[in-house]
Amino acid sequence: MTAEQLQFIFEKFDHIEVFKTFEELSSGHINDTYLVTTESDRQFILQRINDGVFKDVPGLIANKVSVSKHLLRKLKDLPEDELKRRVLTFVGTKKGIFYYQDQEGNFWNVMVYIEGSLTFETVNNEEIAYEGGKLFGEFLNLTSDFDARKLTEVIPNFHNMAFRYSQFDTAMKEASGQRIEQAKDLIKLVEDLKEEMHILQNLKDAKKIKLRVTHNDTKISNALFDTNKKGLCVIDTDTVMPGIIHYDFGDAIRTICNTAAEDEKNLEKVNFNLQFYKAYVKGFLEKTNSSLSTLEIKYLPLGAKTMTFIMALRFLTDFLNDDVYYKTEYPEHNLDRSKNQFKLIESLSEQFAEMEDYNLNFIGTLK
Repeated sequence: MTAEQLQFIFEKFDHIEVFKTFEELSSGHINDTYLVTTESDRQFILQRINDGVFKDVPGLIANKVSVSKHLLRKLKDLPEDELKRRVLTFVGTKKGIFYYQDQEGNFWNVMVYIEGSLTFETVNNEEIAYEGGKLFGEFLNLTSDFDARKLTEVIPNFHNMAFRYSQFDTAMKEASGQRIEQAKDLIKLVEDLKEEMHILQNLKDAKKIKLRVTHNDTKISNALFDTNKKGLCVIDTDTVMPGIIHYDFGDAIRTICNTAAEDEKNLEKVNFNLQFYKAYVKGFLEKTNSSLSTLEIKYLPLGAKTMTFIMALRFLTDFLNDDVYYKTEYPEHNLDRSKNQFKLIESLSEQFAEMEDYNLNFIGTLK
């Protein structure tokens, strides 16, 4: 995109700023995101939503705006300057809606940039894990009274285990003999874990676990921190939709507690960091304990195992499908990613009893 093109789009939104410069941000993998600086030195995030991934962009943007408005109401007693740093602020267009559709059909939205904030790509100490737990926990707690049924399901069946197994079964029928042979050990694990990995799905379907607003992309880079490394604001709310709390808890634990990168081939480096788990749980339950049921708390550790398994299964399925979804750098990339996640499950499982005990014991200190 040229400066002139971005300026034209930016001017469709309802503000009094004058476009000066822009910088493309590369942290996201789906949308095109730009940091716009104006003549007054105010900064905004200008973002093109990928309508190839998200089929209902107006619904997605309505989700984001509705949740932000809810958070603003819940935190209305904060000073205005602090409130703007704690909650995403979306800028409407001059037509009174929160997205602009250009001549090519692309959807754009604008947010106010939160200045003086930090992000972390990985967690390297317990302090960041604890603050991340508090921040994502607070997001879930503050939205616990929001009617999740009012949200659009922007990616249908995103964490639906039955759906993921169905995709896997189809891939198995169509995969080459060579790839099935390469993945045979992982395929056996998928079958061995099938019953356990449906527990949360079955509880959700039976409505024994509350349907909530969930973020659905709780990697640590979607948490903003202030300069003192204290949690500030949850960002990248494109995947906000109805779900169960174990989705967000589990995905955060999966990414925070892996001692290696997601595609590390040396599996000896892949282990589950129990201390980071405990730090995250401490922060998370400090913020969510009052709004969670006993059943929800009981199954949080299984949420971590389940979300790790879903990623292992998705990588494996894509490998069997000849790598049609995830970008790969070499032929066995998705297979290595899947092996990585299954090794993390193995390490997590060895410490599972201690994870459960810690949750239950820590709960007792909060009530």
